[in-house]
Amino acid sequence: MASKHAAPPAALPAGTDPKILPFLLAAADPGSTREGRIAALKVLLNEFPEQSPGGAAVPKASGEINNHIHTIYSFSPYTPSMAAWRSRAAGLSVAGSVDHDSVGAAHEMLDACALLGIGGTVGFELRVSCAGSPFAQRKLNNPDSLGIAYMTVQGIARRRLAEAALFLAPINAARGRRNRKTAAAVSALLSSAGYKTLDYERDVVALSKANEGGSVTERHILAAAASAILDCHGQGPGLVAALGSRLGIDVPEKLAALLSDPNNPHGLYDLLGLLKAGFLDRVFIQPDADECLPVEQVTAFASSIGAIPAYAYLGDVAESPTGDKKAEKFEDGFLDELLPWLVDSGFKAITYMPPRNTPAQLSRLRELCERYGLMEISGVDINSSRQSFNCPEVLAPSMARLIDTTWALIAHEKLCGLDDGLGLFAEASPLAALPLAGRIERYAGIGRLIDRQDPENADKLSRLVRDWRT
Repeated sequence: MASKHAAPPAALPAGTDPKILPFLLAAADPGSTREGRIAALKVLLNEFPEQSPGGAAVPKASGEINNHIHTIYSFSPYTPSMAAWRSRAAGLSVAGSVDHDSVGAAHEMLDACALLGIGGTVGFELRVSCAGSPFAQRKLNNPDSLGIAYMTVQGIARRRLAEAALFLAPINAARGRRNRKTAAAVSALLSSAGYKTLDYERDVVALSKANEGGSVTERHILAAAASAILDCHGQGPGLVAALGSRLGIDVPEKLAALLSDPNNPHGLYDLLGLLKAGFLDRVFIQPDADECLPVEQVTAFASSIGAIPAYAYLGDVAESPTGDKKAEKFEDGFLDELLPWLVDSGFKAITYMPPRNTPAQLSRLRELCERYGLMEISGVDINSSRQSFNCPEVLAPSMARLIDTTWALIAHEKLCGLDDGLGLFAEASPLAALPLAGRIERYAGIGRLIDRQDPENADKLSRLVRDWRT
């Protein structure tokens, strides 16, 4: 997302070597093309071999993974190339892009991860309707709506990405119609408070990559609102005072200190998070049936392209680590009822974010996943320059399975590129008779052996699974 209030260096790792800075700025440029950003990475690696995989300047991998990084193709300061670079700079072994209603980042993300020698995986996130289910009038994992849930479609083979894009196109069209109404409501509130009015195309769509298969989200609308407010006040104590007097927003003490700092490079994202928590509910319009398809329709589509449909567990929130969610109760009160329904509805996995939940929450969730045969997928949704790419929680002994399932996800995605029958949940898989834990163990072993710089090489992949056929 481009904005004069979001300095490009904020997207770069701290302490970046000045001699490689021009190449990284080119790879981080949202105004460039996918091909241009990948070319910038290639030139960097050629010019500075120490930055190539295994080179002296490459940080030692910690073993951490993140399968849920947002990019400029939904809302984020990061191009796919920069998301991959930041992941490697943080010591991650695997990075995955998951954008809202879009697979626009996928090809670039896979190419960048291969160039940098880390595992790459791709998917998308969307909202689905649970109408007609026991949860139609319950708040699941969505703070804004009853009976509407967030889910992900993970591990999409490259050859099936075009099908995913076609599936998402009418959803984005429906979302666009709602976005225009939401933006108009935001503009009216801003105008009444003395700020400039918003033009949807000029101020909102222009922040997105909608013309390249990206989505336009509520965050884009709020970013446009945040920019209008910053244009008026800048960052400083006057901004915090105006948020209270003009918009009636109570600014928490910690956030007030950040927004009062005129040199805060993350100011736009800090203000956006505040607006999402304390302003969005004034203008939010519920999505309709064209935008939120029946859950069974989406899980069936995911399975039809060999991908893995996953429910995004949120759990009751006491304090939001990203500052954009209020303390609130979600699925924990009916989790024992929810998980068997998820299985019946076609889900194959649960995705969750270890830093968001307590050990007790995760212990209960893992026990239920084992009981109902659901794969566990980990990822922390990166969408702000303030967030760290590191997630050391996944290295705890109790979380070891999340590392294994990530490598199994990598193997699943690459093998489905050869043949849908090699998928982790495929009925035709040579390993289909094994229990899920056994399959994950075998797939994880393959995932770790895949050539990270040439992960889709058909001959190499075929050799890795040759013994499965015997």
